[in-house]
Amino acid sequence: VQLQASGGGLVQAGGSLTLSCTASLIPFSTSLMGWFRQAPGKEREFVAAINRISTSQYYADFVKGRFTISRDNAKNTVWLQMDSLNTEDTAVYYCAAGVNRGHSNNYYDSARHDWWGQGTQVTVSS
Repeated sequence: VQLQASGGGLVQAGGSLTLSCTASLIPFSTSLMGWFRQAPGKEREFVAAINRISTSQYYADFVKGRFTISRDNAKNTVWLQMDSLNTEDTAVYYCAAGVNRGHSNNYYDSARHDWWGQGTQVTVSS
């Protein structure tokens, strides 16, 4: 397993969850890291990304101010802190890693990411 995501679960609206993703067998410290999600019947969509040295974080408009992405290269781990969850956040969340291309362009594009985790289910109840 190259990317192992965990931390999903059932939470009430307004609550919080923290997802984590631990990498192995990939060059984590030099990789762009991202989180994507896919709700039932919908296409996979970008949630957040962070560059290799944590100087830039990128967010989808619908999570700005609610979600925070962070990473620790010494631990080969990236996190997604999710606050003020609502029912529309219900989805399978995937972490992804993009090989170092010298920039973070197209961070929102699935094709920019080369390795994917198995996903973790987040369910928000009303």
